[in-house]
Amino acid sequence: MKIEVLGMGCQKCANLYENTKQAVAELGISADITKVENIKDIMNYGVMSTPALVVDGVVKVSGKVPGKDEIKGYLK
Repeated sequence: MKIEVLGMGCQKCANLYENTKQAVAELGISADITKVENIKDIMNYGVMSTPALVVDGVVKVSGKVPGKDEIKGYLK
């Protein structure tokens, strides 16, 4: 599973990255989690507000920081 956290490096982006890492660990799944901070790469997803969470190329949420339980729902 490929997970990308889109954002320019703000605190909310860092929080989403940490929540995602914790959700993956708690689910016990194997995933490649990366931060995408390049604005052109972010815009390729059509995301207008960050942070955003992308799972296997699909934008699951943007403009907010979901909690671990909500993220787990996106990963199942």
